Amino acid sequence: MLKSLIVAFSLLAAGPALAQHAHGAQKGPNGGPLEDVAGVHAELVVSGETLTFHVVDEAGKPVDTAGFTGSAMLASGADRKTIQLTAGGQTLAGTAPSTIVKGTAVTLLIKTPAGKSGQAKFTTP
Repeated sequence: MLKSLIVAFSLLAAGPALAQHAHGAQKGPNGGPLEDVAGVHAELVVSGETLTFHVVDEAGKPVDTAGFTGSAMLASGADRKTIQLTAGGQTLAGTAPSTIVKGTAVTLLIKTPAGKSGQAKFTTP
């Protein structure tokens, strides 16, 4: 019984620390889903065929994406596409060959100028 209480208390105490970087349910400043990737935060915004990732730091301030490289893999049903992203200002953006539909799974792969790389998964809103 005591062991069960200790385990339950440990899980409750760890919850806020684990939630600190679980941005999946959070929205970024532009209304899109926000995820941690390669030491920065990326917010996905979709408009028609255009895929834009706004890049911000831990404090939510825009990050200059000069020197960043990236791609996005889109999956919707049996359809799979890889889009090369172009850095510009505080974003990484690319264009799909057709309209990006709601519910498309998007995997962002980026590399920072410092050589840090990572990936984040999104679902288009």
